Amino acid sequence: METNLPKQFDSFAEGRKQGFLAAKQLKDDGKKMVGVFCCFTPVEIAMAAGAVPVSICGVSEEPIPDAEKILPRNLCPLVKSSFGHAITDTCPYFYFSDLLIGETTCDGKKKMYEELAKIKNMHVMHLPNMASGEYSMKLWRDEIVKLKEVCERELETTITEEDIKNAIIDKNEERRLLQDFYSLAKHKPAPMTGMELHNVLYQSGFKFERNELKESLKEVIAEAKERIDKDECKAKKDAPRILITGSPIGGVAPKILQTLEDAGASVVALELCNGIRSNDKLVDEDKDVYDALAQRYLGIGCSCMMDNDNRIELIGRLMDEYDVDGVIDVVLTACHTFNIESYRIKEFVTKEKGKSYMAIETDYSQSDKEQLKTRFEAFVEMLETNTVNA
Repeated sequence: METNLPKQFDSFAEGRKQGFLAAKQLKDDGKKMVGVFCCFTPVEIAMAAGAVPVSICGVSEEPIPDAEKILPRNLCPLVKSSFGHAITDTCPYFYFSDLLIGETTCDGKKKMYEELAKIKNMHVMHLPNMASGEYSMKLWRDEIVKLKEVCERELETTITEEDIKNAIIDKNEERRLLQDFYSLAKHKPAPMTGMELHNVLYQSGFKFERNELKESLKEVIAEAKERIDKDECKAKKDAPRILITGSPIGGVAPKILQTLEDAGASVVALELCNGIRSNDKLVDEDKDVYDALAQRYLGIGCSCMMDNDNRIELIGRLMDEYDVDGVIDVVLTACHTFNIESYRIKEFVTKEKGKSYMAIETDYSQSDKEQLKTRFEAFVEMLETNTVNA
């Protein structure tokens, strides 16, 4: 039976740009906005304060030359882009934010925050270096309590534990819907392209009205299921299935995902910030709210953590569940923690899981696009040959 489903994949494709006007409307309506840089930030606290959290990580190379007047050139492009947008006043989300929340995930961000604090209201959370242990849990719990107090003061409101619990339930509902969406890529062939997968996961952070966001996610899930039912999936049935892991790819997504799929691959899993990594775990709704938030956020498998077994566990699980043929590890230039951890990921993927692996290092420019095209084509050809010979 024919349906008239709205094309929700299209609505997510330009979500960040469409959100600019929505952000202005929110401010005109008297709403508070909180800018965040990382998936370690417990956004439930900002939500409990009645504020709208929004990602202000830069994804464009345009403001980088201005950032390099203050920051070194050999620094992560995400950090430079974020700072460049701030000092050139070219990011509406930064402009409209009443408070910025950072976290001590990497040295580049920490020092950038010191410069950022000179021009904007900034609070930095002290993230433990290790994901496990009683001390780390206590430290992060205390930092979340402190964040609650900062939000109360800076946003001129009062936050109760009931407010936080309601925000936890609200955010968990969003995470469940995102899980329902990206898990559809387990189907062979995947109903969505890698760019569509990325757009929904990334751009959902720029749909600010909570009920509208959830309804949009339900509709995009229905649209993906309809593709499966009608045998209209976007990926080819015999396309090698790829898992992408590594640094945040918001600034390089088309260069990576589109080029890779043009080479004949099917990107089925994004183990990334703003992807599966930040949506895999829910907050326990039955625990003390601060304990629950601390446990959930410390469980994120990021390379900034010394004992990062959580990332290994997640990658291994995704490789099995999504029947992955190969893993591509994307590292942004000067993203040292992910770069160093690439060796461990390679050893795990190739020796423990027996799958193909490729690491690439890139930045926000287009100068290496042709080189990546050549490498991706060779990688896909190798995977196809392995399949034939299996």
